[in-house]
Amino acid sequence: MLVRVLGSAAGGGFPQWNCNCENCFGVRTGKIKAIPRTQSSIAVSSDEVNWVLFNTSPDLLAQLAAFPALQPARAIRDTAIKGIVFMDSQIDHTTGLLMLREGCPHQVYCSDMVFEDLTTGFPLFNMLKHWDGGVDRHRIPLSGESFAVDTIDGLSFTAIPVTGKAPPYSPHRNDAHIGDNIGIKIVEVSTGKSVFYAPGLGEITDDTRRLMSESDCLLVDGTFWSENEMKKVGLGNKLASDMGHLPQSGTGGMLEVLRPMKKPRKILIHINNTNPILNEESEQRLKVVAEGIEVAYDGMEVEL
Repeated sequence: MLVRVLGSAAGGGFPQWNCNCENCFGVRTGKIKAIPRTQSSIAVSSDEVNWVLFNTSPDLLAQLAAFPALQPARAIRDTAIKGIVFMDSQIDHTTGLLMLREGCPHQVYCSDMVFEDLTTGFPLFNMLKHWDGGVDRHRIPLSGESFAVDTIDGLSFTAIPVTGKAPPYSPHRNDAHIGDNIGIKIVEVSTGKSVFYAPGLGEITDDTRRLMSESDCLLVDGTFWSENEMKKVGLGNKLASDMGHLPQSGTGGMLEVLRPMKKPRKILIHINNTNPILNEESEQRLKVVAEGIEVAYDGMEVEL
């Protein structure tokens, strides 16, 4: 199984277009050691020919251009993307689907709550009906059973609901529902190797901890370093938890959660532009590295 990180940043990317925080200013001017990142998405394959795309970020076209394996190669009109899985219905994880309208209908897998959001508050699926029917939607089960993606051989998928926030446009933004956010364990059937992917994690439940501990690789929420990070950099008063993310530092933070897990390779993804771990020479980045934890970057590949 090969996992390709198409985008590793949180919403807005890094640097964010309208942000002049220390990180964004620093990477633009070369004053810090950091690399730009596009918005969060990964692609997974068992044969490096047929791929499952997880989320469709607004930066998707640039991500496809940077990865030849997802470019047309077999026919005059072609794609290696055989299925699209949505982890939530956030703008930064779904808008790129509009850029794929010429390839409709797409095979899209999502929870019932994501389907509801993408047909009401942000009626993306309804808009795409005007292009060869838009999407063929497949329901993701959330009761522990595995599911398959059509035409993808050798991979099994198991989704669990995770704590997070519905998007600001969602009709139930302030009324959390099971399925607003999910984590997925991907297993290569022939080897048993697995990766757990959860770009948004508000808290760690027993089920989440179990799936994380038994996986061979983790790609998990690296959005914020601290609970009050946005306030510290002068960008508002929202806490990490207000936005459905578990910070890395502090009691019960992601570093503490990951520390006792000996089996998996640990990688942080979906990193906000304000997070000091983006600066490769920062104290916070050195702490992450000392814990044996990696920071995802665009183009990173994980082979299992």
